[in-house]
Amino acid sequence: MSVLEPKTSFQRIFLPTLAWTIAIIFFFPIFWLVLTSFKTDADAVKPEYLFIFQPTLENYMNMTENYDYWRFAKNSIITSVFATAFTLFVGIPSAYAMAFNPSRHTKDILMWMLSTKMLPAAAVLYPMTFLTKNFLGVFDTHFLVIIVLSLINLPIVIWMLFTYFKEIPKEIIEAGKMDGVNTWGEIKDILLPLAWGGVASTALLCFIFCWNEAYWTVRLTTTEAATLSKLIEGNRAPEGLFFGRLSAVSAAAVGPIVVLGWFCQKQLVRGLTFGAVK
Repeated sequence: MSVLEPKTSFQRIFLPTLAWTIAIIFFFPIFWLVLTSFKTDADAVKPEYLFIFQPTLENYMNMTENYDYWRFAKNSIITSVFATAFTLFVGIPSAYAMAFNPSRHTKDILMWMLSTKMLPAAAVLYPMTFLTKNFLGVFDTHFLVIIVLSLINLPIVIWMLFTYFKEIPKEIIEAGKMDGVNTWGEIKDILLPLAWGGVASTALLCFIFCWNEAYWTVRLTTTEAATLSKLIEGNRAPEGLFFGRLSAVSAAAVGPIVVLGWFCQKQLVRGLTFGAVK
């Protein structure tokens, strides 16, 4: 029978203190964002109203009544959901093929896909805008935003899924083939149930990346397909930034993702640590 050793002062005091300190540092920007959202634009820039001020819902009321927040939120939901679904639709078969039917060029293809993330977005902004406006006619459409978000996140999704799928013994897939299961059956009935945690965490991260994407959604939309990033970007004027309204819109944009991450944190952690313990 093993005897548990008593915890040292370092384990009892320093480690929890360090963990709480790091958590507070990461949480403070969100706390400050929410706090500022309840200030008027004038109070938000006055040091004397740092913590003591008269709370107001004016910024949130203005956001829903004058800025049509729900239309921007609907566009964010549509583009994020469909972009995530399309990315997984392409990424799962691609990662499956690379994990269980690799060729001598598989590593080169993976590195090439990852290298596309090194291209500065500004380098292709003009040709993307020119083509979508003048030739393709899809500028400021949900279709364009979904395709762009999918292509941006596809390399990361394939890399993550490839890593998860490689942890599954190849003998299981081969046993399925011997039983007469076709390729689609292998993916649907064998692979996905075994790697469900990894697929779920990949989908969640992809959704977060799509929801938070600002560069392309701001520059490839105007009104019809504009997302919450466009609404946030619109809270500025020649006079400067309206910090109260900007904070309210930002808090409303961050809120759904924070809630989603909170409820899915168990699945996310399990997926990100999939295969870490042998």
